[in-house]
Amino acid sequence: MHTDTERCVRAVQSKDARFDGWFFTAVVTTRIYCRPSCPVVPPKPANMTFYPSAAACQQAGFRACKRCRPDTSPGSPEWNERADLTARAMRLIADGVVDREGVPGLAARLGYSTRQVERQLLAELGAGPLALARAQRAQTARLLIETTALPMADIAFAAGFSSVRTFNDTVREVYALSPSELRTRAPKGRAAANAPGTLSLRLPFRTPLNPDNLFGHLAATAVPGVEEWRDGAYRRTLRLPYGHGIVALTPTPDHIACRLTLSDPRDLTVAISRCRRLLDLDADPTAIDGQLRADPLLAPLVDKAPGRRVPRTVDEAEFAVRAVLGQQVSTAAARTHAARLVTAHGDPVDDPEGGLTHLFPSTEALASVDPETLAMPRTRRTTFTTLVSHLADGSLNLGVESDWADTRARLLALPGFGPWTADVIAMRALGDPDAFLPTDLGIRRTAAELGLPSTPSALTARAAAWRPWRAYAVQYLWATDDHPINFLPV
Repeated sequence: MHTDTERCVRAVQSKDARFDGWFFTAVVTTRIYCRPSCPVVPPKPANMTFYPSAAACQQAGFRACKRCRPDTSPGSPEWNERADLTARAMRLIADGVVDREGVPGLAARLGYSTRQVERQLLAELGAGPLALARAQRAQTARLLIETTALPMADIAFAAGFSSVRTFNDTVREVYALSPSELRTRAPKGRAAANAPGTLSLRLPFRTPLNPDNLFGHLAATAVPGVEEWRDGAYRRTLRLPYGHGIVALTPTPDHIACRLTLSDPRDLTVAISRCRRLLDLDADPTAIDGQLRADPLLAPLVDKAPGRRVPRTVDEAEFAVRAVLGQQVSTAAARTHAARLVTAHGDPVDDPEGGLTHLFPSTEALASVDPETLAMPRTRRTTFTTLVSHLADGSLNLGVESDWADTRARLLALPGFGPWTADVIAMRALGDPDAFLPTDLGIRRTAAELGLPSTPSALTARAAAWRPWRAYAVQYLWATDDHPINFLPV
């Protein structure tokens, strides 16, 4: 969008928050870059230039605005609605791959050469993978500086910097303030309010956001010991690259309140990225609902409760295993099966608040499970053991870099995997916004009640008009039922 100057200028002059994260406004006279909704008086159009990423602004020599804090705007929805090289690379960078494995590791995961990845990102985003990762490190550093009492040296390494000097230079360059000055400007008492090892932060999103089905789904399907709903918050354990964590996510009208407890602060960036992905916070509800409203039979559902998101996952392999456990059984039975696996094979964790006891078992641990101990039909045992063996040996990859169409085909080739299981994994684990469930009984029943075709083939044909947002149409169709997944817990 940043190449459409006239449209960008209109968005800036109207302070339209819907475009935050889509592009960034750099002011050539002040050398500052802002989000489109910045509250200051808009600059003259002749003094504006537009960039697709904060990293591109920083690379061009602009520093972040201290009023609108453009580095904290929601992420671009493009990276979650596309499956091309750039989008997959951006999802991996957000997951901290460049910090952990470098650019060669990023390229290897994508199956391209380092040169090709760098060239593609530079052409589309105005910055290469190192600059994009650097911008992310700067944002993480700012968050730690302002919300914790950690020493600056600890913050530098937790944010992913290789040295304290690089940390100091980057913070000064990006924010025009030293790390100590950033901490001085932070609201008083913010860091003191957090217990040791705990961070409280706000996760922004584009409005509207309807939390009912989002948190209702997560709470209704929560696996005991791994997830729970407590005091208005969804809590769960996280398996992270350097350790583990516990997160509590609470919906509020203008943000998601996030409280993170980490065993290793280096996991902060990854934990935030996965929580945003879990709640689909980078979606663009205006574009999604606008297209779905074009269907006169869907429009009343959208108008009744706009802003529905797709509840996703923090661990793609975990969700795939749980999808198999839930085949042809009730939600309660699926939770029982998963809870038994967690108790027997999950890694124990300490929860200061009680309630959470384990991490969900790793694929390596599940690969060693004796199939005869699983209380399920033999055919589903075969499906379970085949899936976990493919995940454990790497022949099936369900990471954020996965190609949606290719992975769906690989899932369908496994025994016991039909279209419903493959598509629900594509929708909730892989993040495909166009995944569709025409064979789902709830979808077919609702379709018949609304006057839509109820046979899978006819419904798929009708749903072509909803593309590329069919996964969101599924949420609106599901929401007509009185199942607990559709209601915010009380």
